[in-house]
Amino acid sequence: MNVAVESRPATGRIGFARKARAYVALTKPRVVELLLVTTAPVMVLAQGGLPDLWLVIATLIGGSLSAGSASAFNCYIDRDIDRLMKRTQKRPLVTGELTDREALVFAWIIGVASIVWLGVFANLLAAGLSLVAILVYVFVYTLWLKRRTEQNIIWGGIAGCFPVLIGWAAVTGSLTWAPVILFAVIFLWTPPHYWPLSMKYRDEYQAASVPMLAVVRGRQIVGLQVILYAWATVACSLLLIPVANMGITYTVVATVSGVWFIYESHRLYNQAIRHETVTPMRVFHSSITYLTLVFLAVGIDPLLPF
Repeated sequence: MNVAVESRPATGRIGFARKARAYVALTKPRVVELLLVTTAPVMVLAQGGLPDLWLVIATLIGGSLSAGSASAFNCYIDRDIDRLMKRTQKRPLVTGELTDREALVFAWIIGVASIVWLGVFANLLAAGLSLVAILVYVFVYTLWLKRRTEQNIIWGGIAGCFPVLIGWAAVTGSLTWAPVILFAVIFLWTPPHYWPLSMKYRDEYQAASVPMLAVVRGRQIVGLQVILYAWATVACSLLLIPVANMGITYTVVATVSGVWFIYESHRLYNQAIRHETVTPMRVFHSSITYLTLVFLAVGIDPLLPF
């Protein structure tokens, strides 16, 4: 029985606009958007002011193609479990708006395009980092870790850290400690961002046999891990102050938003140990706001005289 064929809508030929939207959905636009939020501010920090506008645009285009390619490969590889989870049942390969072949060809095209684009309009280091990011997300996370270990999102999340390195490399052609610290911030932030989501959709991940931490461990363990990683994230973000000579703006924003992020993490843990109804999505959304505020401060701080 061909599930992919059966899942195709019985509405005849799919129109161009709908097909185009399906290709866009394949790239997971919300993920791409979050990655871009971390790229442009780092370029400002690397420049110590406003970098060349075309370089910023070119890097964002290349980064979007890179992230989109990784997501498209992920959708292709995970199309079997996407059919089992309510959260992912509207993805193009599940609905039948795209065929497996169309998705795979698209993933390859924009992946190669991202590397060539960054190599031409940025530099070879940025292009090489783009390639590594795609390989890590596809092979390390999707193919190797996701279905095998509860630590999947920790190490697989490395791919999402690469935009800061790509942005810095595009401006300077090299890497220093500042982008490495920001890389570590996103690395540490990813688990307390994603684990609350896995708590909400625990039953779906369990049905799909994906061993997310919330599936194999109790709520108390997950809540404690979220706290530990939240503290580590905030502490790491403060390391940037002496290393990159950050000013008042970044210091205040990173500290205040960090305290809020930690508070929300503790709140989730307290709900878990008291056997109350947990609200993991509150931590999930606050983590996005936290990271956005921190990286906005990264981009604004170098433009201010204090």
